[in-house]
Amino acid sequence: MSNTPIELKGSSFTLSVVHLHHAQPEVIREALLEKIAQAPAFLKHAPVVLNVAGLSGPVDWAALQQVVISTGLRIVGISGCKDNALRQAIENAGIPLLSAGKDKPRAVEKPPANEPVVACVTKTRIIDTPVRSGQRIYAPNCDLVVTNHVSAGAELIADGNIHIYGVMRGRALAGASGEREAQIFCTALTAELVSIAGVYWLSEQIPPDFFGKAARLRLAAGALTVQTFN
Repeated sequence: MSNTPIELKGSSFTLSVVHLHHAQPEVIREALLEKIAQAPAFLKHAPVVLNVAGLSGPVDWAALQQVVISTGLRIVGISGCKDNALRQAIENAGIPLLSAGKDKPRAVEKPPANEPVVACVTKTRIIDTPVRSGQRIYAPNCDLVVTNHVSAGAELIADGNIHIYGVMRGRALAGASGEREAQIFCTALTAELVSIAGVYWLSEQIPPDFFGKAARLRLAAGALTVQTFN
């Protein structure tokens, strides 16, 4: 048992990002309530990051914050803020301002001529045991392979592809970091929710011809598509 009352450890979490493109609170409220109604089990009381990069002109931040909270969403941070007045209002509200790594310019260093360039190797996370209800498995920056069944109430998240070689009854979210080329492969598709780069289907939206069958899901023209997976 540790002698210190607390421990500070690094960790990572997958959060939904709500990109705001309108500054009128009531317009935002209606749009959020519509999204939550489409997937209440997934979005009700969900922790979210608000991206305000798309907002321009004067913003009544107090009113905007209040309508988001009124929908049941939990604001855990703000990203994309470039307006000084809005930044100050957010700081006054006590909400963390987050900086996405891609927003920061990075210097490109050329490797020395006498050293070979080493290609980045993408690993795959493999899970051989059943994934139980309530479990959440995340594979950052790689694919996720499950060689067993996934129970209802379980959640698989990967920045790359997701493969399930068993009955899939839970939720599968591929391309979690925005990778629109990610795919989901499943030998028995009975999922509660499937998502690729934030585009999702609930179980009732899965075409009946593929429900319970081996299937492959991917994005085409910005929409989810499914085909037989042999």
